[in-house]
Amino acid sequence: QVQLVESGGGLVQPGGSLRLSCAASGFNLDKYAIGWFRQAPGKEREGISCLSGSEGTTYYKGSVKGRFTISRDNTKNTVYLQMNDLKPEDTAVYYCATKAVIAGCLLSWSFYDDWGQGTQVTVSA
Repeated sequence: QVQLVESGGGLVQPGGSLRLSCAASGFNLDKYAIGWFRQAPGKEREGISCLSGSEGTTYYKGSVKGRFTISRDNTKNTVYLQMNDLKPEDTAVYYCATKAVIAGCLLSWSFYDDWGQGTQVTVSA
């Protein structure tokens, strides 16, 4: 059974950093595409980064490029989202999602099949 569990959210001041974790069980991450999404109150869920399975190719939404980094630790079967220089507009619930496809990934929520429960990130002074 595919399961994803996010952690690492919290309250941080503008300019600060957080590292989100997405721990996977029931499958091997290196054979799946992984996406990070976020949803702020009253807004649609948006894709911010993804990592393909075997190739390890990464993609980022323009507004987070250069500030966020997605990575994977196959030994821990965990994907990370390092978030630096956080801004108030980054405040949202962050989700990881996966799809059983070896090559490629998309920043579209409809591409993914399984989702974690989300972790809250609040950026405020």
